[in-house]
Amino acid sequence: MRIVLFGATGMLGSRIAAEAAQRGHRVTAVSRSGRSPVPGVTAAAADASDPAKVAALAAGADAVASACAPPRNGSDPDEPFRTLNRSLVRGTRDAGVRRLVVVGGAGSLEVAPGEELCEQPGFPEAYRAEALAHRAVLEYYRGVDDLDWTYVSPAAEIGPGERRGRFRVDGDRLLTDADGASRISAEDYAVAFVDELERGAHARARMSVAY
Repeated sequence: MRIVLFGATGMLGSRIAAEAAQRGHRVTAVSRSGRSPVPGVTAAAADASDPAKVAALAAGADAVASACAPPRNGSDPDEPFRTLNRSLVRGTRDAGVRRLVVVGGAGSLEVAPGEELCEQPGFPEAYRAEALAHRAVLEYYRGVDDLDWTYVSPAAEIGPGERRGRFRVDGDRLLTDADGASRISAEDYAVAFVDELERGAHARARMSVAY
């Protein structure tokens, strides 16, 4: 499979690139810097907010993937992140590619039916704007009916760790363990993400992943 991955040099993007390459997929790792996150992986420099560049890089690919995150410079991330994702959709569409898989957020996962994590008392204010930006982008994707998109939400806690290859997958629900914790390593998130690229089990839907 030929995969064009935007946001390829971040914590999740670099691990997705490594996981996909290890499985034998041909990965084009796209970032603003143009650095390759994995030795031997083809790299390209581009801004995902430019739909023409997205389309040019995606031409001939089997799937487009995005590990792009909202801006974290203290500004309101909502509109820039919407713009970036609209660009990804337009560029993917213009390239004639149907499959688009994106890194999502955990804040809009449900702790109970109709009750989102980001609306619960004690949700960290420092992460609220980013959570709301991710939620708005998810709602945007739910209106896209001509691409086989998937929005992949991680557990509430995610960071570098071990690749176990064992985890649970759900839909809009926040997955927790027996102690009430919601966790996943960045490595196992990448496994789940590439599994979804290969299998397409959650087309036009959100999936969540956690231990």
